[in-house]
Amino acid sequence: MHVRRFWVAGVVLVAVLALLPFSFHAERHLETATRVEGSEAETVQQELATRFRSPFVDRVVLVIRGVPPADSQEGEQVLTTIVAALRQEPGVSGVVSHLDLRDSVFLGKGGGTFVLIGLESTDGSLESLVPKLHQLDSSLENQLRGRYPAIKLQLSGELPLNFDIRKASADDVRHGETLVIPATLILLLLAFGSLCAALIPLAVGELAIATTLAIAGFMAQRWHLSILVQNLATMLGLGLGIDYALLMVSRFRDAICTGCPGPEASVLAARQAGRTLLISASTVAIGFLALLTVPISEIRSIGIAGVLVAGLCVLLTNTLVPAVMALLGPRIDAGRLPFTPKLDPQRLERVGRRWRKWGTVVIAHPWRALFIAGIPMLLLAWQATRLDTSVPRGDWLPKTAESVQALHALEQMDRAGVVQSLRVIVELPADSIAQTDAGWNAIDRISKRLAGDPRCARVISITTIAEGKRDNLSGLPRETHRSFLSSDGHAALLEVMPATSLAMRDQVDWVRQIRSTGAATLTGVPGATLSIGGIPALNADYQTIIGNHFAPVTAMVVVGTLVALLCGFRSLFAAIKAILLNLLTVAASFGALILVFQLGYGSRFLGVPGGTGSIFPLVPIVTFAIVFGLSMDYEVFLVARVLEARRSGMSEEDAIPEGLARTAGLITSAAAIMIVVFAAFTFGNFLVVKMIGFTLAIAVLLDATLVRIVIGPALLRIAGDWNWWPGGLAPSRKHTL
Repeated sequence: MHVRRFWVAGVVLVAVLALLPFSFHAERHLETATRVEGSEAETVQQELATRFRSPFVDRVVLVIRGVPPADSQEGEQVLTTIVAALRQEPGVSGVVSHLDLRDSVFLGKGGGTFVLIGLESTDGSLESLVPKLHQLDSSLENQLRGRYPAIKLQLSGELPLNFDIRKASADDVRHGETLVIPATLILLLLAFGSLCAALIPLAVGELAIATTLAIAGFMAQRWHLSILVQNLATMLGLGLGIDYALLMVSRFRDAICTGCPGPEASVLAARQAGRTLLISASTVAIGFLALLTVPISEIRSIGIAGVLVAGLCVLLTNTLVPAVMALLGPRIDAGRLPFTPKLDPQRLERVGRRWRKWGTVVIAHPWRALFIAGIPMLLLAWQATRLDTSVPRGDWLPKTAESVQALHALEQMDRAGVVQSLRVIVELPADSIAQTDAGWNAIDRISKRLAGDPRCARVISITTIAEGKRDNLSGLPRETHRSFLSSDGHAALLEVMPATSLAMRDQVDWVRQIRSTGAATLTGVPGATLSIGGIPALNADYQTIIGNHFAPVTAMVVVGTLVALLCGFRSLFAAIKAILLNLLTVAASFGALILVFQLGYGSRFLGVPGGTGSIFPLVPIVTFAIVFGLSMDYEVFLVARVLEARRSGMSEEDAIPEGLARTAGLITSAAAIMIVVFAAFTFGNFLVVKMIGFTLAIAVLLDATLVRIVIGPALLRIAGDWNWWPGGLAPSRKHTL
């Protein structure tokens, strides 16, 4: 038995060590772009690439300041130098500036201009071109600074913004780890009083993170995985890895206290805690598996990261940790702090005495305990009814990023709409746009109608470029034809630039309004259709898909968790109670999220003054799946111990305090560590991760205090033997939990 365990642990260790080097390169394969499969915005992107063969399917904006006006002779000379260098850069598929289109859109208010750069990459991701363009910009700046000291060239657009978000995400991970690891080690030292015992859970967490990132890096070479994998793997790896190893090490130390030798104590700990961890990990994995059904790359990436982390944490804890503990034996207490008691038979009784007293108080007054702990939970949960998942207001992008500074420069020039434009493809049923007056007039009509909307700053289409005259088409550059007119002549692209003052959520509403109005109404041509792409359309599709999938994901998580708990406890009431308490924890954590971030109460302490007015659509569905699984951990720990006490012959009145005595210290220690881990990520620059970290920290805090230490035991006492109906009290077919 022992030899087989060591062989299994050795195989796992070799596999983990083989994967470790690849974890350092995982970041380069993860994407920051959001992909919404089957969305209308994605369809527009594909149409522009295949049907139009546009050189500007993917594009960036080079913002130019500190030079003479673009419509002056000197300004044209500067533009000529910049454009010539850009055209020679590998990966640049097209360049458009005031030199090509003598349009006032290229003349920013208060000075400044911009150049549109189309990109295509045949040997890597498009994001890999961004650093090369940065180098070119710096070179051009240095070349021209002698004549124009104030010159500034900066990139913006979706790709540069995503590139800078990737950097902010990586910085947040590094910053979070520098805060978390020392704080976690201190908490583990306080929990165990031993350096050796404290290092084991920390090592499991770090190994789980590294292995997850390595595997995700390999997967990202085939599938689209988001940069959020990095953040979530770090948060969950530390949280779950430490949580699971903490339980295993605690069980082992308890066995050592009773006089068991190291190998026997490790086997006993693995048997007792192993099944509990499998139940716990399965409930966590269920939530993440449900996220895989959402056709959005970010959410699926989080689902993959969660499944990998949960699986690896339970694998490492059930293989490597018992093997290490068997080798250590009583030496697990090495590096004992001077103020902590030694491992001895009396230690268990001393440690659990206070929690046993607490459990006695709770079960003596269960209804009072329910009222005192339940009221604040219900009040917080009620706030969840105010949830708004539109795009948050305010400037939540990293302020120091070049792409964000360039976007603000465009806003000052009143040209920010070039980054946030609605890319509208209008298709006519029969008439050729370039060859018939009917087709031409239809595109001209919809261009004018959209341009007349007060939310619109400018519409650029084939008719506006040709100044409304079809005869002028022959004089337009080939790039312009390919950008605005399909190769078959039946579809045209309209670049609709929203007003700079139009907030992102209002842009999303405008997209939905145009879609509902339809091309037939806007063009006056029956059977005409339109599709809208661009950043506002992508946001609209994103919100719609998440809204449509939230209820099914919730149902899958609840039903899947119920089945897992029924298999684990063989008790209907215990399973349903756990589900209801988890739903209460989720709702209360959502309420706290809404109060702080959406409504702004205390948000300034988290670097979000005034609040955001709404919550990113990603946050509720992801945090629901995570919180539901994480909070189930403590329920499983507590109920498993109470059930173990009942099966040993104790009454319900004695089993509940006994379960608390055995698990409450573990739960509070694990919760404190998880809170530190999650809270560390609320101080980063990535607002999505900040919201997720805050929600998870609050959920764990509420769950480990009010729910599992007060409400849970009170409900166990009220239900009595019904807790274990129909088969919970029957002897386990394998071993105790």
